[in-house]
Amino acid sequence: MEKRERVDAALRGDEVDRVPVSMWGHSYLKEWSAEDLAEAMLANYRTYDWDYMKVNPRASYHVEDWGAVLERSNDPNQGPTFTTVPVNEPADWRRLRPLEPDRGVLGEQLAALRLIRDGLGGAAYFIQTIFSPLSIAKYLTGNHAEPVKRSIADAPDALRVALEVITQTFVTYTQACLEAGASGIFFATTGWASGDMLSEEEYRRFGVEYDLRVLEAVGHAPFNVLHNCGANIYFDLLSAYPVRAISWAATLPGNPTLGEGKRRTAKAVMGGVSEKATLPNGTPEQVAAEVRQAIEETEGRRVLIAPGCSIPPRTPRANLEAVAAAVRAGPAR
Repeated sequence: MEKRERVDAALRGDEVDRVPVSMWGHSYLKEWSAEDLAEAMLANYRTYDWDYMKVNPRASYHVEDWGAVLERSNDPNQGPTFTTVPVNEPADWRRLRPLEPDRGVLGEQLAALRLIRDGLGGAAYFIQTIFSPLSIAKYLTGNHAEPVKRSIADAPDALRVALEVITQTFVTYTQACLEAGASGIFFATTGWASGDMLSEEEYRRFGVEYDLRVLEAVGHAPFNVLHNCGANIYFDLLSAYPVRAISWAATLPGNPTLGEGKRRTAKAVMGGVSEKATLPNGTPEQVAAEVRQAIEETEGRRVLIAPGCSIPPRTPRANLEAVAAAVRAGPAR
């Protein structure tokens, strides 16, 4: 099977010659320009011959055009830090205005997608990372959850004004991503759709409505993925989202295993490898065993092997090679 054909079959739940696989993570030193980001993403894809690509831009790209300023790190294992944030008090939510998708940092990201499109030459699907509106609100405060939670409790109307602007901006931007060649989006909740952050009712009121508007804007794309981050996730609440696959950390507390999640949704499931423990700290043999377990418990159908979230930059190359080798060792069952 060709790569796109393999992914399409896995998304449908059809038989595949082997389970599709990909790994991804930040390149903290090379994610600051379209050219360098595209180079880093293509290098990772080519080194391990992954079946699909999840583009992993700097997380702050979502908010820099609204005035967020960050200081870059010179440490390949350390991300940037905020020096200026757009939202310091509830009144600041009302000052946001919609952004144009082809200008500033958003335009830079579209340029990276076009370079990746050209580099892949149609051989594989690639999807752009888009944070949920509530996640972007958190980044507007410097990636702190508490100011957003306080606004939910004390200034919900002001927060809703911001969520509306964010949603409008990223509805337009996600459509521009498809026009730039992306095969879909990797829609990340960054921990908000979790009992550790909000009640289920709070997420229904401040998450679901806005999430769906972004996803429905690109519902025709062939490869949209919901990434429900963190532990104790509201798996069933979000399992009906209009995506082709659901990604989550199946090894974290309170989350379904990959096999259990597959039984609870008609979507394809994505994950199976612990990016916090086994990938950075385990042996290649332990990594391979985790991959084999994920394939076994899903019977190798309607599954894509992936990390539970972005992998640490310090992840040993031998462990990534073990992921690839374990998947390719034999046909899916």
